[in-house]
Parts: sequence; C-alpha cells; structure tokens
Amino acid sequence: MHKFLFLVAAAIPAAIPATVPVAASAQSPQSAQGDVSLTIYNNDLALVQDVRQMNLALGRTRQEFPDVSAAIRPETVTLNAGGTGIVEQNFDYDLLTPEKLMDKAVGQTVTLVRTNPATGAETRETATILANNGGTIVRVGDRIEVLNTYGARVVFPTLPAGLRARPTLSVTLDTTSPGIRPVTLNYLSRGFGWKADYVALFDEAAGRIDVQGWITLSNNSGTTFDKARVLLVAGSVGDGNQGYDQGYRRPRPAMPGNRPGIESASRESLGDFYVYPIAGRTTVANAQQKQVSFLDVAGASASKAYHFRNGWLSTQAEPQSVDTVLRFSSSREGGLGDALPAGTVRVYMRDARGQPQFIGENGIGHTPMGSSLALKTGEAFDVKVQPVLERRDRIDSGEWERTARYRVTTPGKAPSEVIVEQEKTFWRTTMTYKVTNARGTPVTVELVQAGLDNWWHDTRVPSESIKGEQRSADERSWQVPVPANGEATLTVQFDTRY
Repeated sequence: MHKFLFLVAAAIPAAIPATVPVAASAQSPQSAQGDVSLTIYNNDLALVQDVRQMNLALGRTRQEFPDVSAAIRPETVTLNAGGTGIVEQNFDYDLLTPEKLMDKAVGQTVTLVRTNPATGAETRETATILANNGGTIVRVGDRIEVLNTYGARVVFPTLPAGLRARPTLSVTLDTTSPGIRPVTLNYLSRGFGWKADYVALFDEAAGRIDVQGWITLSNNSGTTFDKARVLLVAGSVGDGNQGYDQGYRRPRPAMPGNRPGIESASRESLGDFYVYPIAGRTTVANAQQKQVSFLDVAGASASKAYHFRNGWLSTQAEPQSVDTVLRFSSSREGGLGDALPAGTVRVYMRDARGQPQFIGENGIGHTPMGSSLALKTGEAFDVKVQPVLERRDRIDSGEWERTARYRVTTPGKAPSEVIVEQEKTFWRTTMTYKVTNARGTPVTVELVQAGLDNWWHDTRVPSESIKGEQRSADERSWQVPVPANGEATLTVQFDTRY
C-alpha cells in the first residue's frame, strides 16, 4: 500500500523580505508562549490553552501575553491564576507591518536612503511624511515627492507608539497572593481547521481496497504555536453563527448504496464528536499545512457498480454514460473498521504495468462506523443508457376515484358528511431504457427513474419488463443485467397525476 502513496510535505512558505527596514530591537524574540494545547475543530475554530509561569505582584498590575493568536476572539478569554482576578483586558491587534508603520509615521521625520543603480553609491536625505493614502507623500526640503518604493529606503528613528510586533493580550490583574505560579490562558480562535483525505487503491478483480487516511491541518491564525499538544475534533461545533442566514441548500440526489452505520468506534469521543489526537507534541506554524496519518487498512471488501438516474420525462437523442460507483463499508468486519471524518476519497487502480493510476475522487461526510458507502468515481466509457419517452396517454378518470367524502364538524351542531365529485387527471407514461455494454464481461446497471410522485402519493406502475424496487415515493430502481458486448432494454409504464 505505502509504495504507491505520495504524501504532500508540510508546505511552509518562504519568509517574505520586509520592504521597510526597522531596528533590530523590533524583531520578534523567542515565543512567550508556555505549555500550549490546541483543540481544533472542522469549522474554522480552535480552543487554545496556554499555561505560562509568571511572577505576579501584589495588587493591581498590567500583564502582557504576547504571541496569542492574531485571530483570537477576545470575548472568549478566561484566565486562571489562583488568588488573582481579571479587572480589564485588551487585545492589541494593530500589528507591525510596513503599511501600518507608514500610517503611524505621518507627520514624523524619517531618512530616505537612495542608491545609484550605476555606481551603487548611497545618498541620504531627511524627509517628513505628509500622507500615506494609496501612496506615500513626503516633503524633502522645499519640494514635495510621491515616494517610489523601488527608488528609496525609509529609515525610521523609532517605532511609533501603539504598534505591536506580535499579537498581544493585555490584562489588568488584581492579585491577593503574590509570587510565581502557573497562569492558564484559555480562548477561542479563528484561523484553524483540518480535514481528512483518503487515498484508496482498488483491486477490482480481487474485490479489495486498501485505504490510507491523512489529516491535513492548517493554521492561518497569524501565530505559530511551538511544541503544542494537538487534539482534532471531527465535527462542526455550534459557534453562534449557525442560523437561518445560512440559506437553503438543495440536497444532491443520494447515490444508492449509502447507509449510515450503527456500530460504535473504538475511538475517544467528546460529547457527540470523535477525537483524533496527534501523538507527541508538534509545532503548528502559521501559514502551514501539516499532514498526519490516522488510518491504514489493507484488504477491505469493495466492489464496482454502475448507476444511472433519469429525470422525469427525460428523453435522450444519444446514449448517456452511466456513473461508475465504488462500494465499500466502514464496518468492523470486512470494512475499514473506524468512524471516518469528512473528507475527500481519491481512488487509484493499477494499470497493466502494475503502476497505480488515478481514476476519480468524491467527498464523504462524517461517517459512523458500520456505514455502507457508494462513491461516484467517474463515468463509464463502454456502458451507456438511452432513455426514450415513447408515449403519453391521458387516462379516463373513470378508472380512478370520482368522489371524495368528508366529515364536517361545526361547534354546537351534529357532524355532517359532504360528498364532493371531482374529476382527476392521470397520465400513463411509457418509457424505454436501452442499455448497451461494449465490455468483454457482463455488467449489471442500477437504473433509477426519479420524479414519479411529486407529493401526490398515488403513482402506479402497471407494467415493467423487469421487476423493480420502489426506493421512495419519488423513485423506482431496476437492476438491469447486460451481457458482454450486448444490450438490454427495460420498458416501464407509469400512471401519474402529471
């Protein structure tokens, strides 16, 4: 299994050189974080727990916590120090950048350093920054210039007040018991996420599948967390923003063969969520993706199927390719044997030379153990279906219900019966589905006709050349066997209200 997998290395972008130099004292020192634990959820959310050793003085003091997440939610901060209470807290998010530095320096005197491209000689001039709105305007002596970024370097004498080199939380504490102690800082932060990716090697002849699962962890919080304990929670916890403003999402038609499992996974859980801890400690760098393996299964049962879903009254002038479907399970016996967090399954098969080749991918949601999965991986080249609407006939209402009887209850009066005679219109639709197979082996195509009922709940199927199965009031399916290098035709009549 491992011989064909290609693990994408953690991507750490190269450092971007600053366009405006600052004094060495402004450079970030070693991280001030303590013993850090991260609990990361799927929906752009993480719980940060940072335990720092601090020497607290008696009474009210202002303490700073550098290197918190730049995407911190300040309203979620809690602090536990024993004998100490929080009086006030501030999150200083005005971080040091060349643009912010120039904004804060408006009105200040700076030095412009220019380099002669021909000789390499440097010249220095004193300038006053007048404005920084879509460009920097300076006064040099008795002239006004628009600063060309590529033509000059700006040297600042000091850092303007209010700018922070690192995200910092400032807290005013009231301490009744001074001394050195652990101070635990807890808060929620945006900018974190993780997802699962699955690489599957399918052996059609053996009816087996090998699967490796990778967790891809991302940090876009603006802060690096060094040597952290990391716990990943599979699921989207409620965060107060999940309301009716999410909009209506029309569900996609379900692929036949998907069924939720009822087996309990042998995995740590947190409430109604499964937990995937990362072994040991790991550095979660800002602007980084990190991958960790969490699943490695060989020889699970799997099979290939063909599926075609036809819309109501849909007729095609040309044959259409059927969907290729990979079926397997997450059950303990014969399956992957674990609960599967949501992610993308990428499927490979070996070619005639034994090399694994990519044949398709699809996504899965959070999947309990014991589930049956059916994933569309592509469309078949050699297996096609041509649905044709042969005829539509109106059915005499005499064959159906002519009258309806209702009981009417009025307060203070005896119940009465009302008989209403009304004509109902029904239609008899005759469909044929021609299935062709250019493969050298026989196949079975699962054919589904959708759109039958449309809320009327009185659709009938008076005739079908192959016995079908009613999947729901709206859909009926047939297993259509097709010989090698041959064809088969399914003919069905539907009696519907429209």
